[in-house]
Amino acid sequence: MQADGAPEPFSTPRLDAIPLDVAHAEEMVAVLFDPALHTYTGGAPEDAGALRARYERQSAGSPDPAELWWNWVLRLRTDGCLTGYVQATVRGARAEVAWVVGTRWQGNGYAKEAAAGLVRHLLDQRAVRTVVAHIHPDHAASAAVAAAAGLLPTGERADGEVRWRRDEPGRTGAERPVGSGNDS
Repeated sequence: MQADGAPEPFSTPRLDAIPLDVAHAEEMVAVLFDPALHTYTGGAPEDAGALRARYERQSAGSPDPAELWWNWVLRLRTDGCLTGYVQATVRGARAEVAWVVGTRWQGNGYAKEAAAGLVRHLLDQRAVRTVVAHIHPDHAASAAVAAAAGLLPTGERADGEVRWRRDEPGRTGAERPVGSGNDS
């Protein structure tokens, strides 16, 4: 993490995760245009103005000083285009993560690579010890991405979604094991 609380960039073999900037909205509108991307999460594609406004809010950070909003766009190095995003909401030693790869780039392993890179990046920070994702029970592709990132389903549900979790190896005994319940 950088001194100002902003996320640091990171890379995977094929992708560069670049901290989100409002200027990314123009290109990301085309990446996120497909309504199919919202099948399991709800909502609809945003136009450039709405996406720019969302990126302004996200870039400003959480109004809660105990919570960090870290957002990255994913740039494919072979052609320099944006392909999606990853994000983490960090509160204490826990990060809640999510990922989206545009329809055009799906099926190439980019989501698995990006999510695994994000989880590794977060755990390497040493401040994050637990990574959690919430996945719709019918979203097999997203479940495969979570598994590739080393997350395991806990059997718990929140808002109808399955909670997946990974704890840093060698955590202290004070931390609960995967699936122990009562996460807040």
